Amino acid sequence: MVAPAVTAPAPGATGPRIYLIAGEASGDRLGAALIAGLRTLAPGVEVHGIGGPLMEAEGLVSLFPMEELSVMGIWEVLPKYRQLKARIAEAAADCLARAPDALITIDSPDFGLRVQRLVRAAQAGGTGGQTGRIRQIHYVAPSVWAWRPGRAMKMATAVDHVLALLPFEPPYMEAAGMTCDFVGHPVVCEPRADAAEVAAFRAAHDIAPDAPLVLALPGSRKGEVSRLAARFDESLMRLRDRVPEMRVVLPTVRGVSVMVREMSARWPVAPIIVETPEDKRAAFAAADLALAASGTVSLELAANRVPMVIAYDMAPLSRVLIGMLLKIDTVTLVNLVSDTRAVPEFLGRACRPEAIAPALAALVDPGPARAAQEEAMALTMQRLGEGGEPPGLRAARSVLSRL
Repeated sequence: MVAPAVTAPAPGATGPRIYLIAGEASGDRLGAALIAGLRTLAPGVEVHGIGGPLMEAEGLVSLFPMEELSVMGIWEVLPKYRQLKARIAEAAADCLARAPDALITIDSPDFGLRVQRLVRAAQAGGTGGQTGRIRQIHYVAPSVWAWRPGRAMKMATAVDHVLALLPFEPPYMEAAGMTCDFVGHPVVCEPRADAAEVAAFRAAHDIAPDAPLVLALPGSRKGEVSRLAARFDESLMRLRDRVPEMRVVLPTVRGVSVMVREMSARWPVAPIIVETPEDKRAAFAAADLALAASGTVSLELAANRVPMVIAYDMAPLSRVLIGMLLKIDTVTLVNLVSDTRAVPEFLGRACRPEAIAPALAALVDPGPARAAQEEAMALTMQRLGEGGEPPGLRAARSVLSRL
């Protein structure tokens, strides 16, 4: 479904008011690109809500720190349930008080959709503000093709319109009664470091030009890092036995940087930790191989054509329950979008260093495994819209067309 063209308001006209909620680093990137797109098409747009540093850089003043929402899994959420419930009510009240033209929740459905339902209920009760009905939009379609297909029908009770990142998702949303536009994934147009930046990065961190560089990416949430960091360390130590000259770079984000530094300080060979967007871009462009947690990071690696191994585990209760509900045989987005199984993944009980290290070793040198991934990564980027209009602009056009 393609969004109709939108005409920007005349100079001096009051722009639309948009309330956005993001709950983690990937949503912050989506939100920042969306805000930039909205400002391009509707220069007078007002934005409020909850976001991270990238959305803040686009002018959003976050209601409270986004990192409070960066929890995942049933077992992980339980200790913070009361705090999260209070934040849900606070976000809904703030949204209603501002009476925006649209409420856009970005990924993080456990939080965002609860806010959507409170806002919808308030409007149904006649307390939704004085400027008319708030259009309710969710950015990132729920993966109903993977597990819990009933989520789409449940979401449709609170959401009018969905912005989908993957090309095969609109029919699932439309079947549940919502409108949906495929807007592409922002990873296809995010800036990538050039050769000069890569050389400067290696020089700044004393990495020889020909030294193999491996990315360690144990996640952007504290629970992920605490479960995966030690396993990643051991996996990479086993790989070092085969590739002794390799260097390890560990990009991190604001919410877990302190934990990452504390945990990696105990690694036998300390990784190079990078935090700035510039260093992260250079590290991804310079990398020869990656060991990563499951998530959208696989698409960032694909955009930079970095062969990868995916490893992930959850708390025992979450692992059992989600394992019972999962409908697909892979959770890696590169595998799903390319319709291949080129990227090896080690999930749950299979997330063990003795299994992960050989898969990494198979990707060190040119060969069938590496060639298959290179082909799958190129196809993934093509299907996600590489070379076309920026997804943030497409998403903004879709939003404005629904107001």
